[in-house]
Amino acid sequence: MEIVDSSKLLKDRSSCYGTVRHTGAIISMEVTGYQQVQWRVILCHILTVLTVGILWVIFHWKPVLEVLVKCHPCHLSQSDWVIIKDSFNQQFVAKVWTEEIEDDSFPHPVQPSEDENRINLAIGVLEVDWKDTIPLQKQEEKNVIRYYMFEGLRYIWIEKRQCFCKLSVLEETLTCGDIHRQRRGLSRHNQNSKRLVYGPNVIDVPVKSYFRLLIEEVLNPFYIFQIFSIILWITEQYYYYAGCILLISVISIGISLYQTHKQSVILRDMVKLTVHVRIHRESGEEEIVNSQDLVPGDCIVIPEDGIQVPCDAVLLTGECMVNESMLTGESIPVMKTPLSDQDMYYSPEEHKRHTLFCGTEVLQSKTYNVDQQVVAVVVRTGFCTAKGELISSILYPKPLGFKFYKDAVKFIIFLAILALIGDIYSIVILERQKVSVGRLVKRVLDLITIIVPPALPAAMTVGTIYAQNRLKKYGIFCISPPRINICGKLKVICFDKTGTLTEEGLDVWGVVPVVNKTFEPIIHDIWHVSGPILHALATCHSVTLLNNQPIGDPLDLKMIESTGWILSDEITKSDVVSQFGMKVVAILKPPLLEEPFYGSQKQEMNLGILHRFPFASSLQRMSVIVKKPGNLPIEAYLKGAPEMVASLCIKETGFLIMQNILKPETKPIIERLNRANFRTVMVTGDNMLTALNVARNCGMVGVNDRVIFTNASPSIRGKPACVKFLLSEPAPGQQNGMEQQSGNHSLEQSSYHFALNGKSFAVVYDYFPDLLQKILIRGTVYARMAPNQKTQLVESLQKLEYSVGMCGDGANDCGALKAADAGISLSEAEASVASPFTSRIDNIECVPMVIREGRASLVTSFGVFKYMAMYSMIQFVSVLILYTINSNLGDWQYLYFDLVITTTVAVLMGRTGPAEELVAQRPVGSLINVSILGSLLLQTLLVILIQVLTYTVTTAQSWFVPLNGSSSNKLPNYENTALFCVSGFQYLILATVLSKGHPFRKPLYSNVLFLLSLILLYTLMVFLTLYPLQFVRQIMQLMLIADVKFKFLLLGFVALHFVTSLLFERFIDSGLLNQCLRPLCKKKYSRKLYKRLEKELCQNSAWPPLDEVIYAESGRVVHFE
Repeated sequence: MEIVDSSKLLKDRSSCYGTVRHTGAIISMEVTGYQQVQWRVILCHILTVLTVGILWVIFHWKPVLEVLVKCHPCHLSQSDWVIIKDSFNQQFVAKVWTEEIEDDSFPHPVQPSEDENRINLAIGVLEVDWKDTIPLQKQEEKNVIRYYMFEGLRYIWIEKRQCFCKLSVLEETLTCGDIHRQRRGLSRHNQNSKRLVYGPNVIDVPVKSYFRLLIEEVLNPFYIFQIFSIILWITEQYYYYAGCILLISVISIGISLYQTHKQSVILRDMVKLTVHVRIHRESGEEEIVNSQDLVPGDCIVIPEDGIQVPCDAVLLTGECMVNESMLTGESIPVMKTPLSDQDMYYSPEEHKRHTLFCGTEVLQSKTYNVDQQVVAVVVRTGFCTAKGELISSILYPKPLGFKFYKDAVKFIIFLAILALIGDIYSIVILERQKVSVGRLVKRVLDLITIIVPPALPAAMTVGTIYAQNRLKKYGIFCISPPRINICGKLKVICFDKTGTLTEEGLDVWGVVPVVNKTFEPIIHDIWHVSGPILHALATCHSVTLLNNQPIGDPLDLKMIESTGWILSDEITKSDVVSQFGMKVVAILKPPLLEEPFYGSQKQEMNLGILHRFPFASSLQRMSVIVKKPGNLPIEAYLKGAPEMVASLCIKETGFLIMQNILKPETKPIIERLNRANFRTVMVTGDNMLTALNVARNCGMVGVNDRVIFTNASPSIRGKPACVKFLLSEPAPGQQNGMEQQSGNHSLEQSSYHFALNGKSFAVVYDYFPDLLQKILIRGTVYARMAPNQKTQLVESLQKLEYSVGMCGDGANDCGALKAADAGISLSEAEASVASPFTSRIDNIECVPMVIREGRASLVTSFGVFKYMAMYSMIQFVSVLILYTINSNLGDWQYLYFDLVITTTVAVLMGRTGPAEELVAQRPVGSLINVSILGSLLLQTLLVILIQVLTYTVTTAQSWFVPLNGSSSNKLPNYENTALFCVSGFQYLILATVLSKGHPFRKPLYSNVLFLLSLILLYTLMVFLTLYPLQFVRQIMQLMLIADVKFKFLLLGFVALHFVTSLLFERFIDSGLLNQCLRPLCKKKYSRKLYKRLEKELCQNSAWPPLDEVIYAESGRVVHFE
């Protein structure tokens, strides 16, 4: 028997042969197929042996290169390997696997009706869509599925589409009716067959063995370079230095392996979820199975006392109260209701109120009918679930694209080029001295190990680690440490309103009833309200009882509490029959009236809730169906956004007025951010006028600032989309004389802000891309924004090249929190996958903390980078000077410089904390910058000058004796000793000078450990220069210099270096270097798009045109790119 792949018989090829581009709302990727060539594979094996494994190591570093060498491009249907190029231009390799499927994996009925056929295909597609097979000879036929794994997800070959597709596409055409028809479950055979396609229901976090981790760690380019360096040092007889570096490397690898393995185990245990669930079988039986065996189409039973949900499942009957804090960080349980049996496509986002997501916890379930179970149908398993997608984002995070990290790589390449120049100089010098070829090669290679510091990547993370630990002490947790540096460059901070800027809970202030289509005066005591509005307040909510305690949204809890009505879920069958005549979910009982207080007010009757439709942000409303006792008609009550309710309800509609006051910390923090020149933006799902009032009260919109409403309408009946700018009425307290004018009103006399709602934002986003850019520059209040629109807003601001922060507390903010450069979730959880930062501080005080730590970490990273670069330059210059006399630094001298001085400085330099004040100035974010490069250049020139001066003065002394010996490094000698003393001080001087604090960090003296270590090292260097003991001289290979005046002269050179170096840094920090270079540079426009737009708006006082209608181009929809 042979496996038949029908795609090999295809005659037609797509225009992009061998390549398919997948695009989606979030990511896009290009997949190219490659077929293995046997002779190429054999040749690579031979070359690997001949190169002593070097080719294998190169392939390990560059798997894409291995595929290109061993394979040739082919159509995807014939591929053995695929190369995947994502939207960030990263390339990955995946192997294509094949599995046999039985011929009757998805059996059809003998004479299937339309409904039966839909049941069979509800979770999936026709076999011809995914089976890679063609009947050649019946007895030789095999059904085969072909797939590859990428970032935990399985991509399966679909013959009909001629491409590999994510498994989730098999449910794209699934309708709500299809899901309801799956209620009877799957047969055991059908379940097993589907598992071959979908795989086991596990979110598998790979935990590699220590041996594999060791191999991967040792093959890291950093450790390959270390091994090469250690071998070189041993050949040059630097035994002590090589031994110490080897010991440190072994310890470092051991710690790294332990931490990596431990984190993988912790994440695996956190993610791993295995429970036993009861499922329905197609035969009508029930069976208890392991959750790992679940596949889409299984019908699971939800117990009354709850369950940890092991998959994404759609609720078909009953109600469930679910805790989704693991996924969203939202601690308030949410109500899940059954999916309606409609002929519409199912969408996890659109129908999230009916979907039980993997990783969440069902606290309790209730059924509508006494004899009915609460059941749900599995729709997604494994990494395809909501939890799987979040875990995938942790395991495979998108690249940060921070310029600092890119520039660091460029600078290391520059250092390598510098090493090459030094090598050429060394070859010329050493050749003149008739040095042997072997020794010359060693010296040249030694320069490479000096100029490119192998500890640089590790040293650059020191500041981030200290910042992360300080944040943790404040109750702010970070799951993505590299983002701490990015926080130092934030420019725009977006805030959710409710629970973030304002208190989480709402206080009922009163009710405004309607009588004869007229609003009555406000009633503060809800107990005096009667009629439909009272019944709506008592029943229109998602509150339920858990252990006899009401749980639900704080607004609902306050609302029902204000009425005094009592919620009861203890419902007997006799109660149902005698009172309501049908099954009810809950009963609301009115409070007992006290006659002396309430007079002749009529006692209310019980109300039964038949069905709940929980609040949906897309609909801006929630509703309930209510039954009164007896034969009274069924009623529906609705609450939501005023404009939505008014458009749907009868004229008895009233207003529930609630107070949502600012948190006491909000206004001072917003004012602090404003003073530091941050743009603060509010993005909320609340009403526009409420949002605008909060924005004024907290200081986002100043007292004298004007607000311009942006009203936009979509294209309707051939009429193009349009937008209009309207100036709002002056707020109370604004200065007199601010008169509203029509036309091209000049707004240059005062600051103005744009305010728009979600509907207008959607129109501007789709039809007015150029206008959107200008609105975003001045947009401050965004109201009635849906969760996906919050994400769009953050991404649109990022496209203007803003660094954007987002602070929110609810599930509606998850998308924006993950999209932002720095998302901060206010949650009680220690760490949430909803955002990079999670704060236990329940107010926005955490925002300036994160920014301050980000700035301190970024400045520290730059400082450490500059120090490590200068450390290499100091040693590089010393060695080049000593090469002129065919000498070098000694074994213990290298050890002293690299371990005692440099390691101590690099580790402790980052401990300096952030400055308390948040200044308007932002730290530099790029290494390719005048101030950074200018500092390095001036400091390097100073190092060269002082060392050359030291060498020249030493050789000019009367007691100086030139080298005359044949030892390997000709140690000790006077030149080496003088350069050792001066260069030792240079390491410390630059550590001191480059550890400046103001304005982003505290002063150097606040870092006590670093200050003490500097004092100790300075003292040690003075001792080694002036009065070195004999055994110290022997160990360090130093010459005895009896001339005290010469020693003090060396200290004079050190003092000169210190003062000059300090003046250089002050000169650069004051901006004088930029001013000096400005006449030499042509005037350039700002690279940041938002800065160019800001300048344009400031120069155009006639924009925006008020009260004028702007139309979009007819028939054109343009998305902002």
